[in-house]
Parts: sequence; C-alpha cells; structure tokens
Amino acid sequence: MDVAAARNLFVNGDRSLSARIRLKRWEMMLKLMPDLPRMKILDLGGTRNWWLKAPFQPPQVTIVNLDIDEQAGRLTTVRGDACEADRLLTDQTFDLVFSNSLIEHVGGHHAWSKLANVARKMAPRYLIQTPYRYFPVEPHWLLPGMQFLPLPLRYKAAIWWPLGHTWGWPKPQTLDEVLSTQLLTATEMRRYFPDAELHWEKFFGLPKSMIVVR
Repeated sequence: MDVAAARNLFVNGDRSLSARIRLKRWEMMLKLMPDLPRMKILDLGGTRNWWLKAPFQPPQVTIVNLDIDEQAGRLTTVRGDACEADRLLTDQTFDLVFSNSLIEHVGGHHAWSKLANVARKMAPRYLIQTPYRYFPVEPHWLLPGMQFLPLPLRYKAAIWWPLGHTWGWPKPQTLDEVLSTQLLTATEMRRYFPDAELHWEKFFGLPKSMIVVR
C-alpha cells in the first residue's frame, strides 16, 4: 500500500478510520449531554470544519483559536488564545464550554490550569475531551508508543511516519508541533477538572481518550 492509499484509509476523507472514530465520539457526547444540539456553545480551540461536519447544528457556536480567521454568523470565530477566552469575551454568556483535543497542546501545568479555569468560568456546563496518554497508539501521528520516546526520536518519527498529521510539513513547524503536544493522564484530568465526571472513550476495549463533563 502506498502512502496516499494508507492516508486515505486511516486519516483523510469521510470514510477513513479517523472520521469513523470522530463520529463515534459525537455519539458518545450526545449520550452524555443530550441537549448539546440546543446549546449556545463556546468552543475552545476548535475549527469551523469540525462543526460543519457535526451530526447536528447548534443555534450558536463561538470558536476561539489562535489559528483561525475571524468571522461572524452562526459559527462565530475569534482569533486568540483559548486560555484567555474569558478576557476576549467579557460581555458574552454561554450554556456550555466545549473543547475537543486541545488541552494536550496548550503547554503544561500552568496553561492546563488556565484552560480549566476558563471552562469553569465561562459557562455552567462544560465538556472537555483529550486523548489518553497510556493508549498504546499516539493519536496525532498514529504511531504506537511515540508519546513515550525521547524528544529527538519523536521529532524524527514525526518527519518519517506517513500517517501523522505533520506529514510533509516543514521541519521547524514539525518540531514545534512535537514540542507542543503533551498527552495527559486520568490523574491529571481529575486534578484540573475536580468538579466533573470523567468518562472513557474506548477503542477495542482499551481506554483511548477521556471526556470530562460538568
């Protein structure tokens, strides 16, 4: 199998393994929070594409992301640091703070604490998802055990491994992505979100990611 075919099977497209996993995650989120489609949502670190491909369309979603063009409408996008969303949106209220696969990218203890504080402050409810550190396959690069390698080997793997999301990126950008990805444990998620219930997203019976819900 060539690289293009492998990426289509595992990563790219609406029928890839990654797409099917995302759909199953939506199903789980809707079971955990059935009124999600009717909420006014603040999405920390999300994308327009994530919501355009969602199986439902909430009445209003505001997305805060460092790498996004500002745009208004049903999907309102705000360029900025999700850990500073409370300062960017001082005059707005939301039903739910939502975040999918962001917290592992924001940068360690102090940033994790800030993101958790924003989630608690900006809405009465929140739903935060993140990959589980001890799932055997690193989820961003789809490479077994990559998260446990020393930094130089993780960097080389990110360049070499064709299923990773950094495949074909410039080397400096790839290094930045490796440096900024730090998977969390269940103990850490319970530490940062003590007022939430932790739920497991599983793959073939193994805990793949965590979803904390308040």
